[in-house]
Amino acid sequence: MTAAPSGPAFSVHDIPFSVSGSWFDISPVVAEKTYAEDLHLVSHQNGMHGVLRLVPLDPERGERAETRVEATPGLLAWTGRQGRVELTYESPDTVRLRGSGLDFGVLAAARTLTPFSGTYFFHDPAANAHVFTSYETGRRYRVTVLSGALAGTAGAQALGSGDRGVTVTAQADGRWELAIEEFDAARPPYVSSAPFDDIVAAAQGAFADFVNAVAPWRSDATPAAELAVYVVWSATVAAKGLVTRPAVLMSKHWMDKVWSWDHCFNALALAPGAPALAWDQFSLPFDHQDESGALPDSVTHSEVLYNFVKPPIHGWALGHLRKRLAEPLDRAELTKVYRRLERWTDFWLTARRAPGAALSHYQHGNDSGWDNATTFDPARVVVTADLAAFLTLQLHELARLAGELDLSDEARRWSLTAEDTQAALLDELWTGERFVARGADTGETWSSASLLDLMPIALGEHLPGDVSSALADQIKAHLTPYGLATEQPTSPHYLADGYWRGPIWAPATILIEDGLRRAGHHRLADDISTRFRALCETHGFAENFDALTGTGLRDRAYTWTAAAYLLLAEAHAHRDSR
Repeated sequence: MTAAPSGPAFSVHDIPFSVSGSWFDISPVVAEKTYAEDLHLVSHQNGMHGVLRLVPLDPERGERAETRVEATPGLLAWTGRQGRVELTYESPDTVRLRGSGLDFGVLAAARTLTPFSGTYFFHDPAANAHVFTSYETGRRYRVTVLSGALAGTAGAQALGSGDRGVTVTAQADGRWELAIEEFDAARPPYVSSAPFDDIVAAAQGAFADFVNAVAPWRSDATPAAELAVYVVWSATVAAKGLVTRPAVLMSKHWMDKVWSWDHCFNALALAPGAPALAWDQFSLPFDHQDESGALPDSVTHSEVLYNFVKPPIHGWALGHLRKRLAEPLDRAELTKVYRRLERWTDFWLTARRAPGAALSHYQHGNDSGWDNATTFDPARVVVTADLAAFLTLQLHELARLAGELDLSDEARRWSLTAEDTQAALLDELWTGERFVARGADTGETWSSASLLDLMPIALGEHLPGDVSSALADQIKAHLTPYGLATEQPTSPHYLADGYWRGPIWAPATILIEDGLRRAGHHRLADDISTRFRALCETHGFAENFDALTGTGLRDRAYTWTAAAYLLLAEAHAHRDSR
């Protein structure tokens, strides 16, 4: 009964098993840094919730069977001495399972049911199926036995504490099969759409089509490309709730949101092969732009947060995105994105610029995306060089857009504002040797050993040569065998797992590599690209990495890391082909 695996193998302890469009995954990760003994069906509606516990069972003793879990795109399997269980997605909201030699339990993860929490369980006579209803997700999970038999049920209609769920077992042919669906209030009884092997083939084919579109350039020289694409593909959800478009979450582990700068890197990686999905990624936070012009900090199924923002890298991203899309934006879309970008820029030039000040400021490290970087140790309300650089790039992009839209006066205004912002950056924050930060209230200045202070290299060709050369030399001090440490390893504030106080991060890598290349520092850019690609090929696509060992840290299936690998690998492949 074994279906043929296809695509790269991976550990479900690192990468959830899922498909594009689904709001749930199969994983042992049930909360931040929390690993269960069993795989769970984990839903990301109304937050991250492990809803169902999936347990292979010894048919003789009724106890958990010892199995190993294997996963490839399209097929997940538990394999033990007595038999095997396989799982595949029939559709984004339905999985099919079949087994031979092992029984299988589908149990509520929460043992306690209260009037406001937990999972209620009952037999639905209308569908001849068993249904779990979850207070946490607000959704239902229906189990329909297609072949085999129920070996038992527990906790049907029960209140209070106790086990709830079903156990399925084989009949005469030694096999069983079932379906599990996630839905809202009701739907018709489940009817199989195809035999199990055909469903596996369709799931594998869907991924193969996607990877061929997104990474047609892949080769033995880019060995992690397929897995990187899988991380992005499997973390994609359908438009639902407050998610206005198909969205690539940062992860289907606990970082299950779209943050308003992370999305830019996913959009760039997807642009050539999946342009519609790429444009959705860029546009989604702008769908929630508030009356001040601010983008939200993050968006997810049932929550949009505005208490912080993220850095204005969107002009930089849009400029690159337009070059990577196969077809140009039509005038209506160009006008729409121009006005959205204009409002986002005006937010920084008004709400985040003190009266009489030439430069804008952050109100907290979170606004920069570098939450706890040492740049923010002396103060949190800070004028920083990276912000001025990103705004300068965004102003240049607005000028280009205005010119294409025949808005000559606006184009001239944006160009002048870009020149003024860069001039103020160099006049107020450049010491002749390095950039400093300045307290927005006090006017006091300081420098740090954070890579954040060197981010003006993102200006690339716009920087004076002596400034870009000085930044390039300082960037070299952050290089470890694995890439760019966000705090110099010799700094007394360096922390191996210190978030932005040491570990290697994908977005800093991409922005710096691109800026160096545009400033003419190709050798250093190549070195950074090589090290980061090797890091991902060895240690996967974690949220960030220990700068001195390469070990993946925090969330281990982060899409902007996978997207960064794809961007660098694609560029490397194209350079190699010349």
